[in-house]
Formats: sequence, C-alpha cells, structure tokens
Amino acid sequence: MPGLRIFPGRPTAYLAQVFTPRLSCLNQSNGAKCRYNRLEKRWRTDQAGHEKTGHINAGPNEGIFFLDNVFPLRLNLILGLPFFNAQKFLPRILNRYQNPVANTDPVVLTERAIPQTLPIKVLEILPRLKEGGAFVRFSHDPAKVETLELEKTLRDFLKKNQIKPWFNPIRRVRAFLVHGKPWVEDLNRFPSSRLKIQFLPATPGQAAAELPQELLYSLFRRYGKIIDIITQPADSKEVPRYAHLNFMKVRHAIMAKNCMHGYTVPPTDGGGCAGTILKLEYEKRKKAHWIRDWLVVHPRIVIPAVAALFATITVAIFDPVRTFFIKARVTHSFHITDNKAYKWLMSQATKANDILNIRRQNTEDAGLRVIWDDRKDDIEQIRSWLIETADTFIVVQGPRGSGKKELVLNQALKGRKNTLVIDCKPIQEARGDSATIGVAARAVGYRPVFSWMNSMSSLLDLAAQGTIGTKTGFSETLDTQLDKIWQNTSTALKQIALQARKKDDKDSDLGEDEYLQAHPERRPVVVIGNFLHKSQENSLIYDKISEWAASLTTTNIAHVIFLTNDVSFSKSLSRALPGRVFRQISLGDCSPEVAKRFVINHLDADAFDGPHAEKKALPSETRKDLVELDESIQTLGGRLTDLEFLARRIKTGETPKKAIREIIEQSASEILKMFLLNTDSDKSYSPQQAWLLVKKLASEPSIRYNELLLTDTYKSSPSGGEATLQALEQAELISIVSGPGGRPSAIKPGKPVYAAAFRRLCQDKVLSARLDLKTLDELTKGEVKGIAKAEQELSVLGGLPGQPAEISKRVRYLLRKVLVGQEKVEGYERESKELKKILTESF
Repeated sequence: MPGLRIFPGRPTAYLAQVFTPRLSCLNQSNGAKCRYNRLEKRWRTDQAGHEKTGHINAGPNEGIFFLDNVFPLRLNLILGLPFFNAQKFLPRILNRYQNPVANTDPVVLTERAIPQTLPIKVLEILPRLKEGGAFVRFSHDPAKVETLELEKTLRDFLKKNQIKPWFNPIRRVRAFLVHGKPWVEDLNRFPSSRLKIQFLPATPGQAAAELPQELLYSLFRRYGKIIDIITQPADSKEVPRYAHLNFMKVRHAIMAKNCMHGYTVPPTDGGGCAGTILKLEYEKRKKAHWIRDWLVVHPRIVIPAVAALFATITVAIFDPVRTFFIKARVTHSFHITDNKAYKWLMSQATKANDILNIRRQNTEDAGLRVIWDDRKDDIEQIRSWLIETADTFIVVQGPRGSGKKELVLNQALKGRKNTLVIDCKPIQEARGDSATIGVAARAVGYRPVFSWMNSMSSLLDLAAQGTIGTKTGFSETLDTQLDKIWQNTSTALKQIALQARKKDDKDSDLGEDEYLQAHPERRPVVVIGNFLHKSQENSLIYDKISEWAASLTTTNIAHVIFLTNDVSFSKSLSRALPGRVFRQISLGDCSPEVAKRFVINHLDADAFDGPHAEKKALPSETRKDLVELDESIQTLGGRLTDLEFLARRIKTGETPKKAIREIIEQSASEILKMFLLNTDSDKSYSPQQAWLLVKKLASEPSIRYNELLLTDTYKSSPSGGEATLQALEQAELISIVSGPGGRPSAIKPGKPVYAAAFRRLCQDKVLSARLDLKTLDELTKGEVKGIAKAEQELSVLGGLPGQPAEISKRVRYLLRKVLVGQEKVEGYERESKELKKILTESF
C-alpha cells in the first residue's frame, strides 16, 4: 500500500505480547471470565471502526490485510432480525468461536494464516461478522520489502497451506491487501454478490472519470469470478456516475468491496485529470422473475389451468367434507332428540310424571289424532309404498293447510331415521344466484359453501374475457352450482343406503345397484315440500329438483315424496320421469263429522292437564254454546288450519258463532287488502278481475271455467284469461277443479270460509258500488277502443273509389259492431250513474 513503511517483527511474538493477559488467565479459576471479557470489549469498539468513525486508521509504514472465510455468513440471518440487540448478543456468539483446540478462534486463525517468516508485525485484528472475515492491521519495513510482495507471499502461503474452518470445510481462507480506505459500518446492510461502484472526484471541483468496463475488469477480477459488468446508460443524468459488478459468489464481492472501497485511481491509470475515487456498496440482486413473466404473458394457458387446478383442489378437499355434513343431516347425527342420553332422561321424566299422576297431553296432538284416524288408510298406503321396489314418485297433493307435511313427516315417516326434507319455498323466493345457492345448500346440509364466490368468479371471468377475448371457465351458472349440490347429496344418500350392508350377508355377492333394488326398506327418504310454489316466476329450480329426484328413484338410491298444492304437478314431473305412473294421494278438506271431533278434542285436551285431571269435567259436556258448532263448521268448512284457528278462539271463551263471525271478517279484510284494493302493477291480475270472481262465487258454490273466460273482463286481459286465473289460484283466492282428462272445468273459492267472506264483501253496498264502477270504467274503455277501431276501418273503406260491392258485407258488419258497442257504452253509463248515486249518498 503506497505511503506505508515496514518495521520488521515476528507476528507470533506480537500475538503473545498482545494476548498474553488473555492466555495467562486460562490457568486461573476465573479463566473463562478473563478469556471472554477482552474479546467482548474489542467487538463493541471495533464494529464501527476506531472511536466509531467507520474507518480503520492505518498510520505510516502500516498496512491492512483482509482475511475471508473467518466467520459463517449465515450469521446474517440473526443480525437481520429487528428485535436482535447486536451489542448484547453478538459478543456471546463471537466467543463460541474462541476454541484454540478446534482452531476456530479468530486470533488462532490469523496466527495460522500469517506465516512466521513474513516480515510484519500484527497490530490489531478487527472481526467483521456480517461479512464473514476480519481486518488485520500490521506494520512493516518498506525498505526491506514492499506491500505487494508481502501480499504475494501471504497468498502463496495460504494456497499451499490451506486453512478450512469447520463451518465451511470446502472453501479455504483467503487474504488480500487492502488498497483503499475500508468503511467498517454497523448498519443493517448485508453482503450481496452485486456491487455498485460510484465514481467520485479525488479533488473537489474536479470532474471524475467514468471508468470503462476493461479497466473495472482489470481492477476487480483478481478478487473472484465476475459474471457481468453493467455501466450506467449514456442518456442517464443521475450523478455521481456509477457501474454495477455482478460476482459469481457473495464472498468474492465482500473481498472486492473491503479491499477497493475508497481506492483512488490515478490519472495515469485512467482516473481523469485529478484521479477518481471508487466508492463501493452492496446492492441487492434483482431476482429474475421469469416464471412470473411467463405466467403473465400466457393468460390463455395459465387462467384455464388455474381454474382446473382450483376445481381439482376443491373436489379433493371440500367434497368429502360436504358429503359428511349431508350424511349427518340425513341421519340426524347431531340432533339432540336422537341422543341416547337425552332419550334416557326423557324416559325417566315420563316415569316420574306417571308416579306423580301428572298427565299432560299436547293439545295439537289430541286434535290431530282424529284427523290421522280419518286418514289412516293414506298413512298406511305411504308406508307400504316405501317398502316396495318401484322407480316412481310418491305425490301427496292437497290445498294449503290440508296437513300434507304433518301427514307424511309425523305419521307416515314416524320413527324413520334417514329422512331428508327439502322446502322449495325459500329456494324459489331467494333473490339472486348467490342467495339461491346458499339456501339450497342449507336445505341439504351442504357445507362449506362459498356462494359469494359465484359473483366474484363472474367478475373475474368478465375481466379475463375482456383481456384475452375468451371465457376462462372461472364462473359457473346457477344450473352448474345446483348440479354440484344435488350430486354431492346423491353420493351421501347412496352411502347411507349401503352403510348397513355387511360382508357376511346372504346377498353380499350382489352389486350395489342390485342390493339397493333388493332392499327398498334401507333406502333413505327425500321429502320435497312446497313443490311448484310460484313456479310461473322461474321453473329452473323445479326442473333441476325433479331431474335430481328422477335420478334418485331410477338408480334405487332413495324414495322421493313430493308435497304440492298444484293440481297440475304431473306436467312438471312427467318431463323428468316420462312414461311412469305416479303414486298419488290427494288430501281434501275434512268431513263435517271429523271436523267437529277435531275441534272438540282440542277443547277437551286441556282437561287432562294437572295432577287431578281425571276429576275435571270436559268442556264439551259443560259448554252449552257448542250446539252452534255444527252450523259453524258448515260455514267454516274442513280446512285443517281454519279448524285449528276456530278451536283456539272457542277455547278463549268465544262462542262458535262469534268465532266464525270474526274469522269471516278477518278473511274478508285479507281479501279486500290483497286482491280488491291492491293496485300493484306487478301482479298478473287486476282488482276488477278479482271482484268479478268474488261476486260470482258469492252467489254460486262454483262457476264454469270456460264461461268465466268468455266474459269481457277476462277476454280483454293483456296477459290472457287463463294466466290470470292461474295467478289467482297461486295466490289462493280460488281453486281450479280439474275435470275429465285433467282439463280445468270449474272454479271454487280457495278456502271453504272464503265463500262466506265473499258474501260478506258483496253485502257492503259502498264497496260493491266502488268496485263495480271501476269495472264499468274498464269495460267502457274497451268498448270505446273497439268502436274507434271500427270507425277507423270504415273511414279507410269509405275512401275507396267507386265503393266496390265486395266490401258491403264488411261495412255492414262494422256498422253493426259500432251500434252494439255504442249500446253497451250507453248501458254502462246508465249503470255508472246509479253507482255514483250510491257513493254520494252512503258511507
């Protein structure tokens, strides 16, 4: 190194002199403490240079060697931790390498690395843990030997006598002369194989020279293999100018940085007019993102592949979980009522009630027992169908409130464990695809379900289509999502049907399909309620459910029972299962005798509550007003929900006539608000069409279906008269009775009590006048339009030249139509005048 002078001396003698206090303490009782304290002090003072200036002060006739591979670079993992206190913990880590026996002490390594014949005197050793090396400051006699010759001698010695530490037995210790002014900082900057070289002027005010690649290569190649040299772009205006050096290994970059930082390139070597100072710093290498780049530039391949991978993972991970939860719902594994401990507690409670003579009877069960006795044949019929092998549907049809669900679930399937109940009403009424998927999944126990992913995947698919021009397959339609839910449910049902099969059974040699066909009693039962509820709005849900139900029955996986209010259910089910005869049970209203027994049993059930229930008198024997019950039931009809409502009102103390009067008033009020005064434009019927039905059914028990369609009110309907009647039937204002061949033949009130409600509404003269006036206005508008249309055609015919004889019949027809229409309009106006008089005189 220029400017340094050499004094002769032996390195071993110097080491013994400097570290004698430490070595002499080895034989003392507190030798460990004396051994480590010296090095801890040296570590704390040397990491930031002399007096924390960041530099090593090399005086005259002094030089600096940098020894590599003294410490492992893996210590950077600890040094980089944000909570790690280097001042506290690093001395302890450094002391772990001080083992003279293992030759891992930095002093011992230095003593071994510097031969005794080298004419230098070691003055100081500065360890650099994060760079895995150490600086050795020495003095020498420049009159006897030059520093470059000392470096050559030392390097030849280390090459011949290789020193390999235990943590890196492959690489040897290397040493180079420091030509610059090393910067020994303790910042959180860690070594990298990439160096950034900045070119600074040696004299302020002068310009620094930008060194070419050839000169940089000649200066730095000696420290290790250089992969590439990248100079600053010519059009870049960033100052100071710089270049990048990419070494093959990190330790090569460490050696170059510590030996050449602060080196001044003289003008004679291309350093400009006044010389150029090299400032070196580590720069993190930017990793090549070729995988990411390839994925970005090939979306047509990547996006479908990601979708397929996602679908595969979903099927592999989530489908078994979903199948497990569906099985748990079907088998009622998590229901507390099926728990053995719960059953034991309930049995003990029942015994205690019997001992204490406390008899409590459910009022509803007491009343329904009469209904079930009346429908015992239907219950037994359903049970017999469930043990037969027939690949068809069981359909229980009846008006709303006729007890279809209670008949099937509480009676026909009583005690049967493997049952699945699906209510179509919430699925059909759900708004949006995500909500529909969520409700359908909850109905069968399908979880986890990510219904929100359907909307997100649709957005991703739309964005991808705008980017690459084609759909990626991320999004799935409602049809596909429902198919997945039903498919998983079919898998779970089949596993449940086969779970009782054993290897030692007599028919163990049968296949799965043959076994299920031979044992219909082991198949689970799927009950689909509210089938075809609001089917005119969207039939997709019912089409999918019926197709899935058909697959269950044809493959002998499960029995399927449909509960529906719609009498035209066969049209929908025949599309899914054509050529089959459905097993059907039609439930109607109860007979007057059964209805009366139902109400009386409801009243008498309360007499059996309490410890002395047998001593109480029955209400049916004490209440004299129950003589009115026959007449009240005749008015109310045999609808199960209405009978239950009547029994509750009588139980509160009302007489049967008063209870019937209140029920009729309530029904009339509901009809008035929902059908006659509701002007919602979204409905498929108008108040005038509903009022015409109310007036006709108030005077007759039923009206002819086709006769009603021929009336002016329904004939002029924009949506068609039949669509209007179907909407009114769906709203339960009326019920359509089928005739021969299943065609609609007659129209009746939706409930028996509605007949009395219709009569009650027609008795209100003001209401009748108001609604009749609106009906006449609509009819008048229709006739006026017809007259205007006929007059327009007559005007066109009258403009023909010569008045051809061929149009005479058409002209007479149009004139007669105008006459008839005018007569109707005049008649409507006379009726309207009378109705307006009623409205002005009455309240």
